[in-house]
Amino acid sequence: MFVRLSIFVIMILGCAVCWADDPYASLDPKTIKITLPADIKWVDSANGLTSTAVLAGDPNKPGYYVILMKWRPGSGSRPHAHPNDRFVNVVSGTWWVATGKEFNKENMKPVPAGSFVVHTAGEVHYDGPKDSEVIVQISGMGPQNFPRPQAKQE
Repeated sequence: MFVRLSIFVIMILGCAVCWADDPYASLDPKTIKITLPADIKWVDSANGLTSTAVLAGDPNKPGYYVILMKWRPGSGSRPHAHPNDRFVNVVSGTWWVATGKEFNKENMKPVPAGSFVVHTAGEVHYDGPKDSEVIVQISGMGPQNFPRPQAKQE
């Protein structure tokens, strides 16, 4: 009995050591792919106001895509529309949104982290952060147009 228990304990400790090195080693990489936050590759925009990470697909090509977009304080978009529906999850921060062709920051409404937003194809809107960084996850069908965020004007 003691020998069996000892073998069992050694097996459990061995597995714990393996899991400590790579807790996902037992998963079939053909079946599931996990990208940890430290492994997400962020790319800064040319103007430095946003960063984007492509998680799946390619937003510039036909087909499904998922991206993360990090908006820095003071950045934001001007009124624009997208050719396809876009589905947005607010991951962190408060994202501010408004509709219409005339930019008016007073019309912007707060959307807190955890919220889900749909940008309907062809409908004009504008969005961005106010005083703190915001991260949103955007998914949809490409190709998409991505209006270059601008510094918000008073």
